[in-house]
Amino acid sequence: MDIGLIGLNHKTAPVELREQLSAACTQAGPVVDVLKALPAVQEALFITTCNRVEILFTAPSLEAAFAAFLETWSRDLQRAPEELQRSIYTYRADEAIRHLFRVAASLDSLVVGEPQILGQIKEAYREASKSHATGIILNRLLHRAFSTAKRIRTETGIAGHAVSISFAAVELAKKIFQELAGKKVLLIGAGEMAELAAEHLWNNKVAEIVVANRTLERAQELAHRWRGRALSLEEVPVALIQTDIVISSTGAPDILIQQSQVRAIMKQRRQRPLFFIDIAVPRDIDPRVNDVDNVYLYDIDDLQGVVSQNMAARKNEALEAERIVEEEAIKFRAWLNGLEVVPTIVALRQKMEEIRLGELKRGASALQELTPEQLKAVELISQSMVNKIIHDPITFLKRSGNPQQVSEQVDLAQKFFNLNTNGQSG
Repeated sequence: MDIGLIGLNHKTAPVELREQLSAACTQAGPVVDVLKALPAVQEALFITTCNRVEILFTAPSLEAAFAAFLETWSRDLQRAPEELQRSIYTYRADEAIRHLFRVAASLDSLVVGEPQILGQIKEAYREASKSHATGIILNRLLHRAFSTAKRIRTETGIAGHAVSISFAAVELAKKIFQELAGKKVLLIGAGEMAELAAEHLWNNKVAEIVVANRTLERAQELAHRWRGRALSLEEVPVALIQTDIVISSTGAPDILIQQSQVRAIMKQRRQRPLFFIDIAVPRDIDPRVNDVDNVYLYDIDDLQGVVSQNMAARKNEALEAERIVEEEAIKFRAWLNGLEVVPTIVALRQKMEEIRLGELKRGASALQELTPEQLKAVELISQSMVNKIIHDPITFLKRSGNPQQVSEQVDLAQKFFNLNTNGQSG
């Protein structure tokens, strides 16, 4: 029994194919139903996100399982197996273990270090567990994947560098104000970048998030999510009086905030610092506002530089993370190997114990003249002899390396000592 993984992701397949396969896997029903339809597979877990569709599984024959999945997917997607194979990757044994650990730690993500994937894997595991589709091997493997991801986030700085424009904007604001707790923020625009910025701001405990947008309904929708207020674009100049941070990301063709407007409100603000981040293309804010005292403006080019530096920093941190993945994969392999050799070790111990007791019984007449203390000594000596005889074979089995080597050495030990895994002599 070993571990396999089959799937496709943003590196190997277009989004249309990923969407089709994700829908097919979801429509197939609970994982346990899929297992019933695939006798080659014993345990399984679906991982489906916008960037990947993967199935992690255990099977007596990985090749038979891979073939079964390919056949099922080809039928569901109405595509030839040869066409589908060009987008699919497969991992076997230790490769599958390492791949899962890398995915959980966000080393295989579109944005290295992003935290969402770990939550998505945990949710997939909850669903599989609920369906009783996972067993002793995948249960242990998934918990090891979670602890590996946690260790990487604790011991490396892989998640400590902003690598999205919205996140970089919030991190830049933190550098200017030291902390964002208690600050008032105005978001101009209610698109995806504004939404991501709002989430980061909320996590930094800002006092208030105000959203201004050309469509007031959309502004209200976003503001409600973060317990804020919604404004029309016409109300922005007045809102600037009470605002500490402005993040603008509209699709407007012209400048929305002029230098003259900012200069006019600074007296009412009593010269309190005002921080603008313009991540719109074309720009929303007059570049000349930077010339106003106590006003600071950063545009998307400034943030792109921050993101590029941080991407490089994350890649450096990823090298250390890869070492941790390798260490944890080795530990899991040792546990998995132990799981396979245990029945043989138990059978060996049982057979040796049967031989020991049989010989003592055969010599019972000769032992009748011994005192209870002497009989006890014979018992202890015979047990010690058995333990010393089986010590080297057990050590040999426990030191097995890769899955093929484990299977070969287990088979060799069973033949050498005439064993089977039921603990009976052959």
